[in-house]
Amino acid sequence: MNLYTNKVGLIAKHKIKRIYEIALEELDCRELVGVCVSFVGEEEIRELNNKHRNVDRVTDVLSFPMLEIKPGDDIKDFREEQEEIFLGDIVICTKRAKEQAKEYGHSYNRELCFLALHGLLHLLGYDHMTETDEKEMMGLAERILERAKVRRK
Repeated sequence: MNLYTNKVGLIAKHKIKRIYEIALEELDCRELVGVCVSFVGEEEIRELNNKHRNVDRVTDVLSFPMLEIKPGDDIKDFREEQEEIFLGDIVICTKRAKEQAKEYGHSYNRELCFLALHGLLHLLGYDHMTETDEKEMMGLAERILERAKVRRK
């Protein structure tokens, strides 16, 4: 698992990488994958949200998949010539993450970990457009966060 990031603390980067490793193990993915996570401000995420989703507002996390993966797909089927399978980009708004952490009554680091995992699950084809899909995605996220000992405080 290769994690490429910008301006995030070493502890957060280490924790996010560990969560990603647990997620891939939980999903029985043993392939070398790469993900780029960027931490941005409100203006940048609003511009990205408007440009790519036609939604002119700040959001907490955006995912930009490089592949059309569906839950249950075998990731190795997406391998080309390179050793690493690059899944895509995740963009997290740090200000929105701080606000949500306060709103939900847990730590900023917990919220960053949740948003990073949420983005990864989107890159892996999970979504929350229906109640059934949301239950599956959120249940998986909670199992992974619990295994990583990232708890609500």
